[in-house]
Amino acid sequence: MQGYVLNITRVRDEDLIVTILGEDHIYRAYRFYGARHSHIHVGFKIDFELEINIKSTIPRLKDVIQLGFPWILDSKKLYHWQLYIKLFYHHLKDVEEIDDFYVELLNDLVERITKQNPKRAILESYVRLCEYEGRLHDDFSCLLCDLPIENEISLVRGFLTTHPVCSYSKSFDIQKIKELFSNKTLIDFNEEEVDYLWRIIMQGL
Repeated sequence: MQGYVLNITRVRDEDLIVTILGEDHIYRAYRFYGARHSHIHVGFKIDFELEINIKSTIPRLKDVIQLGFPWILDSKKLYHWQLYIKLFYHHLKDVEEIDDFYVELLNDLVERITKQNPKRAILESYVRLCEYEGRLHDDFSCLLCDLPIENEISLVRGFLTTHPVCSYSKSFDIQKIKELFSNKTLIDFNEEEVDYLWRIIMQGL
């Protein structure tokens, strides 16, 4: 099996509880400490096996092989990727069965980060996530006053739309946000705007 490491929790001694996003399931497995074991890191893609033990409530993680990314040694890209994966874990932590959309989204994002600025790639991926989950508010009405938004627009956590005067937030030209929501691209956004949107998703998915 293959999947992405979403979270690692240390337990007694150096043993780990590892949460892995697979193709259609989120696995939680126990990994015993061993000096010869390869290190496991949040965000890494691994090939692995699970060993079921009737004496344990969770399977044992074994035969782990790390599957590298082209940019795995790029500290900037890896840093932003791991921040996003940690948010992904909190977003999905109560789920077990899952659609293959999520692992395919991350597979695609790995490729995009190879060619793009990591923040831009992640933000565009996040818009696709919101759309898939039915949380992309492309009717462009204000979350706070329920009135239509016509010119200037603000985004708050979850990329919910508001009037700037209602949320006291940074304003964007509505056409740029419409382009982002419809075409999933930040090509018209400058670095300051990208940084602002990044701070929004760091509040939680």
